[in-house]
Amino acid sequence: MFGDVGQGLSVEFHGLIGEPEAMKGDHDPAEDVIARGLKVDEFANRLSYNFNIFGNIFEQVAKFRAARSLWAKIIKEEYQAEDPKSMWLRMIAGGGGGGLTYEQAEVNIMRGAYYALISALSGAQTMALCSYDEAYTIPTEYSARISLRTMQLLQEEMGLCETVDPLAGSYYVETMTNQMRARMEEIGTLISDEVGMPRGMSTMIQAGMPAATTGGVPATAREFAFEETINRTLVTREPVGVVGCITPWNYPLHQVMAKVAPAMAVGCTVVLKPSEVAPLSAFLLAEIIDDLGFPPGVFNLVSGVGPVVGEAIAAHPDVDMVSFTGSTRAGTRVAEVAAVNVTRVHQELGGKSANIILDDADLSAAIPAAVGACFLNSGQTCSALTRLLVPADKMDEVAAIAGETAAGYTVGPADDDGSRLGPLVSAAQWERVQGYIQTGIDEGATLVTGGTGKPDGLGAGYYVKPTVFANVSNSMTIAREEIFGPVLSIIGYVDVDDAVAIANDTEYGLAAYFYAADMGRIWRVSEGLDYGMVGVNTGLISTEVAPFGGFKESGIGREGSHQGLDEYLETKYVAFGGI
Repeated sequence: MFGDVGQGLSVEFHGLIGEPEAMKGDHDPAEDVIARGLKVDEFANRLSYNFNIFGNIFEQVAKFRAARSLWAKIIKEEYQAEDPKSMWLRMIAGGGGGGLTYEQAEVNIMRGAYYALISALSGAQTMALCSYDEAYTIPTEYSARISLRTMQLLQEEMGLCETVDPLAGSYYVETMTNQMRARMEEIGTLISDEVGMPRGMSTMIQAGMPAATTGGVPATAREFAFEETINRTLVTREPVGVVGCITPWNYPLHQVMAKVAPAMAVGCTVVLKPSEVAPLSAFLLAEIIDDLGFPPGVFNLVSGVGPVVGEAIAAHPDVDMVSFTGSTRAGTRVAEVAAVNVTRVHQELGGKSANIILDDADLSAAIPAAVGACFLNSGQTCSALTRLLVPADKMDEVAAIAGETAAGYTVGPADDDGSRLGPLVSAAQWERVQGYIQTGIDEGATLVTGGTGKPDGLGAGYYVKPTVFANVSNSMTIAREEIFGPVLSIIGYVDVDDAVAIANDTEYGLAAYFYAADMGRIWRVSEGLDYGMVGVNTGLISTEVAPFGGFKESGIGREGSHQGLDEYLETKYVAFGGI
């Protein structure tokens, strides 16, 4: 039956597009379709329609929107289709024993559906695809990859096999990425209203960063070594299980996706507790996931405060791992509670980042950049460059540049296009920052600009004056504790060794930065800094392709890259003998 159906559709589509011309060089068969006046979008619609002809059986098994989203993405990128949604297929698969040829190029993706369905229903665990005209087939590689993955997903969904595809979750993650990118303006505005970051920056950072982070996970997962063989030992990495995610308010959706995306991509289920201070973007994510039809139980959201809901998650015996981002104090408490069940804990905690300006750096470029990196998100950033270390004999020059730069920052409402710094997130945070500024004054630091109180003309709202202190000692409170506001401390040093020693004299070890021109000094300083991340001649180092995390009291583990996936996996080995 299925063979007859497949043959019939192959003939139908062969007739629809006509006989392809002889293939030469890098000629693309899709060009033949376009040359005959059939747009890619129209072709895709007909393809979806023909799948629907055969009714319920395809509707029953075509539950994986992620797979068809991937196909739409490929078609859009390869052939510049206008409407990717018009190309969502009812079924995307490939067949065991199927041959892919350029003579039926446009049928390659479609015809494999029948073979994959047969393979899944028969309980087969493998399929083989071959191409007789590999150089000319469209798109042979994509056909094979999507086909094999679809068969595995069908097997799992139908309960026909016990194996778990380690990459199945990646396709769910890809659908989330597509939806987040489509709603970036909405996300940016929502978080701007909650956190106070100016609108334009919020769309670029608060919406752009989580989309980029989530979008990079599937490719990383596809390159990840879930299995390796060492002599006669098979080493596998399997999902850790249920992951409890507890996230902060300063980058609310980014911090959520830095945990949820890799956890789901490798096959874990998630229980998320977003910050009660800024939870709305997490609600929006839950809406996206529900609309996409993820299986019940894969993603779960629980609202509440940390001492109640957070501790309940960390203490629960069915939670296999806790991933926490927040203050060191709160992270310590999470670890204590989780230790009762010996639950694995991943932590991304506080920081007091040092930014060293060496004597050969260009001050006119380095200092304004340093101020900007300290004041990002009104200073509410764990990796903010809050300690600026400069040659002692250049203190006055640096202080003048930093003070002028900070004084030029426009503070105002987040929805005002002219605002560069918005309000802090809450009254409690405003009071905290005011206290630190007063402490800096009381302990003898030189106030260059800013200070306590609100900026002129801003009586309502949690606004803070952009503040710069000079002649700060590293023993002062403002140099040792995480302030989470737009407050910069300038500290003098004697030589390079002294600068590195001051930078390392902290309980934290998240990120450090320095500006230098000489390569020899660059290597020497970077190797001497006890930090998980080091930026050289830049204050912006966060990227989804690198492992984010720190030393000492800045946390345990990493987010992003291959190391970020490994956090959510358990390692098992199987030793073979007598074979």
